[in-house]
Amino acid sequence: MMKKFILIVCGSFVGAFLAFLIFLFVGMIMSFSIMGSMSMKGNKAPVSIGKHSILKIDLGTTIQERGDVEPMDMMSLLQGEGLPSTLGLNTLISAVENAAQDDKVDGIYIECNGVSAAPATLEKVRHTLKQFKKSGKWIVAYGYEGINQSDYYLASIADSIFLNPVGALDLHGLGSVTPYMKKMFDKIGVEMQVVRVGSFKSAVEPYMLDDMSEANRLQQEHYLGAIWKEMRDSIAADRKMTSEALNALCDSVLLTFDAKDLVTLKLIDKLVYGNEMDDILRARTDVDKKDDLNFISPEDLASDVEASVLGDHIAVVYAVGEIYSTSGDSNEDINGQELSKTILKLKDDDKVKGMVLRVNSPGGSAFASEQIWKAIQDFKAAGKPVAVSMGDYAASGGYYISCNADRIFAERTTITGSIGIFGMIPSVNELVENKLGVHMASVKTNENADMGAVGKKLTPAQLAALQNMVNQGYELFTKRCADGRHVSQDSIKSIAEGRVWDAVTAKQIGLVDEFGGIKEAVEWVAKKLKLGDDYKTQNYPAIKDPFEVFLNKYMAKNYQTRLQQEMGPLYDYHKRLQRIMNRDRVLCLMPESEIAY
Repeated sequence: MMKKFILIVCGSFVGAFLAFLIFLFVGMIMSFSIMGSMSMKGNKAPVSIGKHSILKIDLGTTIQERGDVEPMDMMSLLQGEGLPSTLGLNTLISAVENAAQDDKVDGIYIECNGVSAAPATLEKVRHTLKQFKKSGKWIVAYGYEGINQSDYYLASIADSIFLNPVGALDLHGLGSVTPYMKKMFDKIGVEMQVVRVGSFKSAVEPYMLDDMSEANRLQQEHYLGAIWKEMRDSIAADRKMTSEALNALCDSVLLTFDAKDLVTLKLIDKLVYGNEMDDILRARTDVDKKDDLNFISPEDLASDVEASVLGDHIAVVYAVGEIYSTSGDSNEDINGQELSKTILKLKDDDKVKGMVLRVNSPGGSAFASEQIWKAIQDFKAAGKPVAVSMGDYAASGGYYISCNADRIFAERTTITGSIGIFGMIPSVNELVENKLGVHMASVKTNENADMGAVGKKLTPAQLAALQNMVNQGYELFTKRCADGRHVSQDSIKSIAEGRVWDAVTAKQIGLVDEFGGIKEAVEWVAKKLKLGDDYKTQNYPAIKDPFEVFLNKYMAKNYQTRLQQEMGPLYDYHKRLQRIMNRDRVLCLMPESEIAY
């Protein structure tokens, strides 16, 4: 009896203790969620900036379009994984601009830790840093272990670049790798049935060819060469050397060079250890050697870029990721239906006077692209001007939703164009019938009643019908571009065919109007509206609830981690196949290539 009593008491205690822990955990998450929501509504807690502060930009991060919605990743913190390593481009730009104006900020310290960002994003950051230097303040950069190519593209703007005496520098140019999977599909008995328009529309090549076509090789060589020229020339100019000399060094496996040789070659200014770098920063800020350096982060210094505004304003609408008809493959994709609704609501909002559409997308669903195009057209019909700001990519469907803007801005290293369309339907007939030994018997009332059924290959007549549908889609796409750019459809077709262009060439052939980012696009809209310098902006769509995103990210992260552990190197191919199955069957999508920056 006593034993039973003790067990009951112990069980009750354990249950109460577990309930307390769960309550505490949920309470902490809700608290952070509330704090995040307050921040998003413009109630960002002020950060005290002391004298002789240094804006520290840690490049050991992924630079994304908008600041992370989560005030803190609780589960990562509890698992000892630290805070999420992401930084919003808008946050970083705002911080650098504010640092130039703040008398308490002495300079910027760039810590080279391997940034993850495409050239157009880096170009915008680099341009902002260059503007910062006009304030007369200093910028220094340091590589503790080494400096990779993307880091160096930013670091080269600095007054001085420092490197650890046993560190390394990696400059190698740009390259792309595209996995061709036809042999794999042949082995497992899957055939990708493809219909397309455009000899350069090479997004389908990996599924129907064993190697890269000459057309695809030509376009990749062109846009990679153009983007590398922009990066190389910028680095060479700021390091006071010729582009030819820098290019020759990039061909000499710089990664293997002794650090002292890098100083001799004037790629690095001085070799110092970590503690010596701290002393250099102390000297620049007049801080005593015994005192700590006063570092501040971009999040500390940035204005509240997601704050709500009252009254008239210009809407900055973000269209980031692959375009899907409804829900995408991840939280980062574009939900065409929701984005269209957002734009139409802004059309009817009297406080919204104009719009800048920020496009960073390789394209996606042709149907969804048309719906977004129509929403933008309706917005313009309401007498409200629209400018597009292109990010890293605004290609295929990304260009479709950009083409009818009143003005198109792009960075010089933006990838755009790819005006083409294709359809891709997997056929598993060989796999099901011959390899698995499953015969799919069918009964039908009409000739094409079983079209699209599992295990049924499309007939020549069905493929011809699909090709006709894709041809019509291409006609519509090129007409949209022609109307938007105020040129003939034939002139668009002459530069279309699915070809991908760099922004410098795109400007020459009329697909882009000006070089610049969101700021320049907003200024153009404000000038069009004759608002002077007194105008406000607000970002759309609203950032999702941080608690919801936290749970989604945690569940997705656990699932992906398990898959990666189980599948190893095959995981990347699994992700590609998963995207294929989730996409619409008719697409405006640029080629998938892994570009080594």
